Amino acid sequence: MLADGFHDIPPGKVAMVVTYLEMKEPRSRHVPLPDGLIFEEIHPDVASYRSLIRRVGDDWLWYGRTLKSDAELGAILTNPGTQIFTISKDGVAEAILELDFRQAGACELAYFGVTSKLIGTGAGAYLMDRAVEYAFARPITRFHLHTCTIDSPQALSFYQRSGFKPTKQRIEIAEDPRIHHGYDRALAPHVPIFDT
Repeated sequence: MLADGFHDIPPGKVAMVVTYLEMKEPRSRHVPLPDGLIFEEIHPDVASYRSLIRRVGDDWLWYGRTLKSDAELGAILTNPGTQIFTISKDGVAEAILELDFRQAGACELAYFGVTSKLIGTGAGAYLMDRAVEYAFARPITRFHLHTCTIDSPQALSFYQRSGFKPTKQRIEIAEDPRIHHGYDRALAPHVPIFDT
C-alpha cells in the first residue's frame, strides 16, 4: 500500500495511473459508419498485427503486445477467444478493436483505438458501438477495460460517455519503451523521458 505523498519514479521508467472500467449491460449510441470507411473482422498474422498496433498506439506508448515474442503473440491472435476488427480507409486498416473472451462470462476490451487519419471523424464512436454489440452478443455479464494517464487524454472521458463506469485505480511503473526497447524517443511527447 502506497503511503500518502510523493514517490520518486526511478530513471528509465514511466509511471501511470491506470483506471479500470466496466459495463454490465449493453449501451449503444447508434453512430453510423462515416462515408468512405469499411468495418470488418480481421485475422492478422503477427507481423501485420504489430504494424497495426504500432500505427494506432505509438503516440500513446502502447507496448504491451509489441514486446511479446512471436510465439506468445501468435497464441493470443489464434485463440478462439480473441476477435479483432478494424476500420479501413482507402484499403488501409486505420483502427483496432480487440475483444478478449478468454475469461468465462466476461469480455475485455483489450485494445481499442484509431489512427490520426480517423480522429474526429466519428469512426471511434462507431467502433465502440460495434465493440458493445459484439461483446454482448455472447453470454457475458461484464464488459471491461482499462486505460491510463499516458494514453490519449480523451480516452477516459470517451469510455465513460460510452457507458463504462470506473471501478478502481492502480499505479503502474514500467520500463520506458523509448529507452529500453528501441521506440522512437520523439513518441509520446506528453510523457517525459528520464534517462538511466
